[in-house]
Amino acid sequence: MGISETDDAAWMRHAFRLAERAEALGEVPIGAVVVRDDRCLAEGWNRPIGMSDPTAHAEIIALREAGRAVGNYRLIDATLYVTLEPCVMCMGAISHARIKRLVFGAYDPKRGAVCHALSLTDAPFLNHRVAWQGGVLEAECSALLKNFFKSRR
Repeated sequence: MGISETDDAAWMRHAFRLAERAEALGEVPIGAVVVRDDRCLAEGWNRPIGMSDPTAHAEIIALREAGRAVGNYRLIDATLYVTLEPCVMCMGAISHARIKRLVFGAYDPKRGAVCHALSLTDAPFLNHRVAWQGGVLEAECSALLKNFFKSRR
């Protein structure tokens, strides 16, 4: 059974709602969901400010929770949905977790480590390759981030 574009959009909407939760807490609005067998294993939203933890990105929180949920740090056959192209730190964690597929909303030309600032999905020094797709609900995810930063200025 394959993943359809409708499924991707539905899970991205879930991640988007988590990003709104981060925004309500004054955090950069990014949300993430780990899915396997069409079931949510874990979710996360940005919390570095509230947790006083520079690693508390939405992806890291979701990966940690998913690992605890399945009793293994290797999340074989799982898909990670996140509202923004992951950074270098998060791409390292995604690779170590053996995420099969990454789906993100907004592209991050300045810091994205999937296909912009770096392309870690194809890095020869990593022993795991992650299939990826960007731009799912891109307009909505981008608008949420732009509006957040606009309101901060």
